[in-house]
Amino acid sequence: MVYAANLGYPRIGKKRQLKKALEAFWSGAIQEESLLESCRALRADNWKVQSEKGIDFIPSNDFSMYDHVLDTIAMAGAVPKRFGWNGKTVDLRTYFTMARGLIKVDESNGNSLQTRAMEMTKWFNTNYHIIVPEITDVQQFRPATKKCLDEFLEAKKLGYLTRPVLLGPVSFLLLSKGYSSNRRKLLLERLLEVYRAIFDQLSEAGCQWIQIDEPFLSMDLDRETRDLFRLSYEKLSQCKLAIMLTSYFAEIGDNLPWVINLPIHGIHLDLINGKKDLDAIYKYLPDATFLSAGVVDGRNVWRADLTKTISALEDIAEKIGPERLIVSPSCSLLHVPLDVELETPMNEEVKSWLAFAEQKLDEVSIVTDALCIGLREIQSALHENRQVIAWQKTSEIRNDPAVEKRLKTISSSMTRRRSNYAERFLAQKRELELPLLPTTTIGSFPQTKDIREARKKYRSGEISKADYELAMQKEIETNIGLQEKIGLDVFVHGEPERTDMVEYFSEMLQGFTSTQHGWVQSYGSRYVKPPILYGNVSRPKAMTVDWAVFAQRLSEKPVKGMLTGPVTILQWSFVRDDQSREKTCTEIALAIRDEVEDLEKAGIRVIQIDEPAIREGLPIRKRAWGDYLRWAVDCFRLATCSVKDETQIHTHMCYSEFGDMVDDIARMDADVISIEAARSQMDLLEFLREKEYPNSIGPGVYDIHSPRVPSDDEIDDLIMKALQVIPIDRLWINPDCGLKTRDWREVVPSLNALAQSAMRLRKEAGKTSWRFGTITPKKDLSKP
Repeated sequence: MVYAANLGYPRIGKKRQLKKALEAFWSGAIQEESLLESCRALRADNWKVQSEKGIDFIPSNDFSMYDHVLDTIAMAGAVPKRFGWNGKTVDLRTYFTMARGLIKVDESNGNSLQTRAMEMTKWFNTNYHIIVPEITDVQQFRPATKKCLDEFLEAKKLGYLTRPVLLGPVSFLLLSKGYSSNRRKLLLERLLEVYRAIFDQLSEAGCQWIQIDEPFLSMDLDRETRDLFRLSYEKLSQCKLAIMLTSYFAEIGDNLPWVINLPIHGIHLDLINGKKDLDAIYKYLPDATFLSAGVVDGRNVWRADLTKTISALEDIAEKIGPERLIVSPSCSLLHVPLDVELETPMNEEVKSWLAFAEQKLDEVSIVTDALCIGLREIQSALHENRQVIAWQKTSEIRNDPAVEKRLKTISSSMTRRRSNYAERFLAQKRELELPLLPTTTIGSFPQTKDIREARKKYRSGEISKADYELAMQKEIETNIGLQEKIGLDVFVHGEPERTDMVEYFSEMLQGFTSTQHGWVQSYGSRYVKPPILYGNVSRPKAMTVDWAVFAQRLSEKPVKGMLTGPVTILQWSFVRDDQSREKTCTEIALAIRDEVEDLEKAGIRVIQIDEPAIREGLPIRKRAWGDYLRWAVDCFRLATCSVKDETQIHTHMCYSEFGDMVDDIARMDADVISIEAARSQMDLLEFLREKEYPNSIGPGVYDIHSPRVPSDDEIDDLIMKALQVIPIDRLWINPDCGLKTRDWREVVPSLNALAQSAMRLRKEAGKTSWRFGTITPKKDLSKP
C-alpha cells in the first residue's frame, strides 16, 4: 500500500470567492457570518476535490482568511498590546487589525486614532507574504482560537478525516521579532503548551495524524537551534497524534541525520529541490518512520515526467518498503493556480505542458496508482504524458536562434557605468536640479474602478484601442496634475495602463504567455497572475516609451520611466525548467536593456528599474548565495549600465533585510535605491550603522499595505530616524511601495503629509547638526 497526500491547497476559489468576500466584509457590504459562510463553502469544495482525486491524506487548517502565520499568531494569543486584545478568543476585528491596521475617529474631538499594522515579509524564497510575529521577552502564550479543531471537525462532519496542518513552533519563533535570543528556549517551552493543548483537542476529536511544517529545517542551523527542535518534538511526541514533520523549498541536507531521529512518525522531503536528501534518507530512516516523497513540483506549473517519477518512486519503495511511502507534492499547492482547464484562450501547445493544482493532484494520484496497482492500469495516461514531454523538449516555439546568438555578444563592458557614482551624482545634480530631500513615489497609483472598466471593455472589444489609450492618457494627466499640486519633485505617470508590474511586460515580450484565471495569493485579498515563461526571451518593440514621453510632456519636472527588473520578472513568473535560471535572467536583462536605451533616447532623464524580488531569489542555504548574487547583480547591471552619467537610475526593493547583502546591493550601482521601511519603523536601516550604503537611498515613510493615513508627526519621526544613518544629501523621501492597491482617499492626504514633511525639514537643514555625507565612494562601484 502506497499512500497519496497533499500538503496544502489554494484558498482563493476558482472565481476568487475569498477575495470578493473579504473585500465585501472590509467595506461593510456583508456581515461576519456571510464571510464565514463563504469560507466554509470554499473549504468544502477544496476537500471534495482532493477526495475525488484519490488523496488519502487531505489537509485541513491549510485554509486562511489572510495568512497562515497570522493564524498561528492568533492561535497562540501572541497579539501585540497596541491592538487592545481582551485576552480571550481572538476575534475577526483583532485578526484583521493586526494585518491591516486601523483608523478610528474620536467622536468627542474629531481626532483620528491609528493602530499600526504588523510588519510583513516574504515567506522564504516565495512571493507569498506573511505577517511577522511580534514577541516580547515576557510573552505569555495561550490557546486563543479553535480554528484548527473547528476545521478538522467541519471536515469530519462532511465525511473527510483530514490531517491538520500547523506551522511548527520552532519555525514560528524563528520568524518572530522583538525578543532576546537568550529567552528563546523559555518562550518555546511556553509556546509548546499551546501546541500540546491543540494536539490533545484534536486527538479527542478522532484525529490520527498532524502535519507540522518546519521549513527552517532546510536552512543552516546552529547547535542551539537544533536543541530547540529536539526539545519541541520530545514534548509533542508525548501526545497521541502521529506527527508528519514537513520541510520544503530546499534539501534538509546536513540536518537530516539528527532530524530523522527526532521522535516523529513521518518526514516529508522536497525531492524537487532537495534530491540529494534521498541518499541520506536510505541510510538514516528508522524502520517504522514514513517517508512523504515530494515528487510533484508545488512551485512551478510544468507537467511532471510521470515515467521518470514512477521509476524513482519504485526505487524508493523497494529500499524502504511501499507500506511506508507517501506520494505528495513538494510543498503546499498554495503557490500555483487552481485549474489549467479554465485557460481557454491559450496557445494549445503551451497549455498541454502545464499542470496547475488540480492537475498536480491528478499526477500524485496517477503515480500512486502505478505503485499500488501496476502500470497496466494507467497506460493511457502514461502514453499521453510521454508524448507531451517529448513534444515540449523539441518544440520550435521554445527556441529562438537570434536570442542565442545575442547572448554570445555580451562583454564585461556592458555591465559597467561610464563613471563612478561621485561623478554621476554631480552630473545628475546639474541635469535634474533637485532640492535637498527630494520626494517621489515608487511608481503605481490607485487602479480605480474606471481604469479597470476601461481595460475590461477594451479587452472585450467594446471600445477601440484609440478610446482605451485616450482614457489612460486622461488618467495620466490627472496623476501629473495631482503631483504638481502636492509638490513632489520627481513624478511618475501612475501606470494606469498596467495590470501588474510583471504581467504587463510579459504580454509584450516573446517567450511568455499569460493566463486569464491563473491567480495565486500574495497576501490577504491581494492576488497575482504570474506569467508563464516557456521560451527564449526578446523584446519585439518598445513597451513603455510612448506612455513615458506623453507623461513627460505634461510637466517640466522629471517623470520617471518605470520598468520591472530582470530578476523580478524571473522570480515572479513560472519559469522554464530546461535551462539555468541565470541564462533565462540574462535574456530578460537584454530585453530590459533595449527598453532603457529607448527611454533615454526619448528624453527620459530618470529611469527606475524595480527589483523587489532580488532578495526573495536567494537560495535557502547561504553557501549558494554567492553564485546567485553574482549573476542576479550582473543581470541588473546589464539592463541598466548603457546610459549616460546624466541619466539617473533608480531601483526599488521591498520586504528585504539588507544587512547580510549590502555589498551586493551596492554593487548594483543604482544611483538611488528606495526600500520598504515604514512598517518596520525604520528597523531595516540598522544595517547602515555598520555598513554605509554608498549611493542615495529612499527608505519608505508611508506604509502602503495598510489603509491608514500616516500623521505628520509619524512621517517626521521616520525621516528623523533615517537621518540618523543616512546623510541628508543622499536621502530621498518616498512611500514604501507602489500605490496601486490603495484608495485615493488614503493616497492624497498621505502624499501631502510626505511632501510637507520634506519641505519643513529642508528649511531646518541649515539649523541642525545633520551630517552631509561624502559622495566619494570608498571603492569604485563602476566595476562589476
